[in-house]
Amino acid sequence: MRIAFQGERGAYSEEAAGILFLQADVIPRATLTGVFDAVARGGAERGVVPAENSQAGSINETYDLLLSHSLFITAELDLRIRHCLLALPGQGLGDIKTVYSHPQALAQCEAFLRRHSLDAVPAYDTAGSAKRVAEQHTPGTAAIAGRRAAEIYGLQIVAEGIETNPHNFTKFLALGPTPAPRQAGSKTSIVFTTENVPGALYKALGAFALRGLNLTKLESRPRREVPWEYLFYVDFEGHQDEPAASDALADLARVCVFLRVLGSYPKSQAHVP
Repeated sequence: MRIAFQGERGAYSEEAAGILFLQADVIPRATLTGVFDAVARGGAERGVVPAENSQAGSINETYDLLLSHSLFITAELDLRIRHCLLALPGQGLGDIKTVYSHPQALAQCEAFLRRHSLDAVPAYDTAGSAKRVAEQHTPGTAAIAGRRAAEIYGLQIVAEGIETNPHNFTKFLALGPTPAPRQAGSKTSIVFTTENVPGALYKALGAFALRGLNLTKLESRPRREVPWEYLFYVDFEGHQDEPAASDALADLARVCVFLRVLGSYPKSQAHVP
């Protein structure tokens, strides 16, 4: 099975893809849009994209792309992110002056960088930063990325677990052109818009409260084609075909201007490599 992911080889998204899909042929894509397009156009059977980080919050581009593509969420993975400082072989911590990585990774390692007076330089990808350090072969430079990136690009792990908060997880979503098979212990993701009138959101959420369905996520995003109107992204426990969930969605449809089910899929357990 061909699995598209965003970033260079060694990215955390590739690690997530390898856990979600064993013995998969992974296909790097430079952008999140490239991942969605690869699945939508048949260049890959599945895609794996980051959706939310436990420290930085939701990745807005992923949710915008879910809305603009007719794909389904088929699985999720909560992956523990353990950042490493990677440098050229023979370089020690005292030799390093400049560190490259994705802005979120730099922010998550801010205390370590400040403590060692290291200059942080933003780049588009963690693994791409490791590749840059290896290819440019400039002494005094390093990258923040995962252990897998060190193996791929022949770099040395100078320090491991350098993130400020050890409870650092990223939720990855698997995408496919068809829904996932129904399984016990599922959750469902939806997006909807209500009329801009008093009590509209209260009525919408009441469809779940009335049936005792637990919401695990509620987030609003601007509706780009209509200024100052909002889309609501909701995750709830249960499969969309179960009676309580099906009835709740039917009630929700009656009070919404727009409703779309993004997928029903198995709930993830935290994965700590």
